[in-house]
Amino acid sequence: MTKPIFPPEMHEALAACYPHSPAKLTHGLLGHPLLTLDALADLSARLPKDSIEYNPGALPIGIAPDKVPKAAISVQQAIREVDTAGCWVVLKRIEQDPAYAQLLRDLLDELASEVMPRTGPMLRLEGFVFISAPDSVTPFHFDPEHNILLQLRGRKTMTLFPHVDEHVFPDEAQELFHLGQHHRNLTWQDDFAQLGLPITIAPGEAIHVPVKTPHWVQNGPEPSISLSLTWRSEWSYAEADARAFNHLLRGLGMHPAAPAAYPSRNTAKSLAWRALRKVRKSA
Repeated sequence: MTKPIFPPEMHEALAACYPHSPAKLTHGLLGHPLLTLDALADLSARLPKDSIEYNPGALPIGIAPDKVPKAAISVQQAIREVDTAGCWVVLKRIEQDPAYAQLLRDLLDELASEVMPRTGPMLRLEGFVFISAPDSVTPFHFDPEHNILLQLRGRKTMTLFPHVDEHVFPDEAQELFHLGQHHRNLTWQDDFAQLGLPITIAPGEAIHVPVKTPHWVQNGPEPSISLSLTWRSEWSYAEADARAFNHLLRGLGMHPAAPAAYPSRNTAKSLAWRALRKVRKSA
């Protein structure tokens, strides 16, 4: 890319919110040739099958993973005919393709000046593209990465919830997730609705989504394309490891305190879990 994608006001907004608060941002990525429907359909044919997820778009806010119905058409057809196919598609870890890896690096390099002074080096850089039919719903869930979602076509509303609310996001669900025993989808209750912060984005706009913030997404009346830029940090890994260690303590009959929020490092529990994991691997 020959000119910056993120304008100065976006950098200012990111500096004000990162890493703990959701915020609306802006970008200049519209019209990029790697992000057209045809280019994305071609990419889907090159990615491994386990890097593609697609489902019917008419889903409830809360749904168990094993209850999500399978789409009846190919992923390439779902992408090229997104206007009428009634599906949403996720292309995961697009950096597996060299051209998209370069795009991801270029974009995240622009953000380093705001990110690195706060949470350190950007680790495990990954990109996800969402291609969604009109009115599609992405159910209530969370993600373990730092995330900025860029809207490229259509509109969508992401409703975000407090990740520190034990009622909305139980500590035990977080612990089991980091042990590979809980899906990213969360159980929805109607009384959660009053706690949500809806943020609507149009082409050229974006959302900063803090680590593990529960959310669900509703597309507008037009097809949507979004690009999610994600990375991990040593701070996010330490929080995850502290959660896993808490599960061990819970199994011993204890009631451990939740890991402290940023900027606390959760060093003791994270190091204890890493040491225990190393012993288990060598046993």
